[in-house]
Amino acid sequence: MSGDHSAGRSHYTNFDNSSFGKVEQFKYLEATLKYQNSIQEEIKNRLKPAIACYHSVQNVLSCSLLSKNLKIKVYRTVVLPVVLYACETWSLTLREERRMRLFEKRVLRRIFGPRRDEVTGEWRKQHNEELNDLYSSPNIFRVIN
Repeated sequence: MSGDHSAGRSHYTNFDNSSFGKVEQFKYLEATLKYQNSIQEEIKNRLKPAIACYHSVQNVLSCSLLSKNLKIKVYRTVVLPVVLYACETWSLTLREERRMRLFEKRVLRRIFGPRRDEVTGEWRKQHNEELNDLYSSPNIFRVIN
């Protein structure tokens, strides 16, 4: 809490016999809200548990015995809520949008697996456009907005 009164203005607000001070940031329901609304740190803090969650289910997502639809349901019900927790407070910049999309593409590549090139016969990663065609749900950026 800021107690600096040297600027001639009070950094405190009184309400109902209580005094509330101005703060640069605070944690609310595991989301860190900042005075300047910079969410770079918040995105990083959300991606850490999301990556851990992804690693905990990656064997399920790469299992050839499960259908693609079931894998997508696991992603949308287990992994995605961890990433998007408190996203209502975010205003994404292009940098954060890119980080979120990279995470989603990593998960989708695990779900849909590699693709065999028809010309060379070699296995390769699927391109973003191919993943977009296979994943019919809105991408992570559209969910946030």
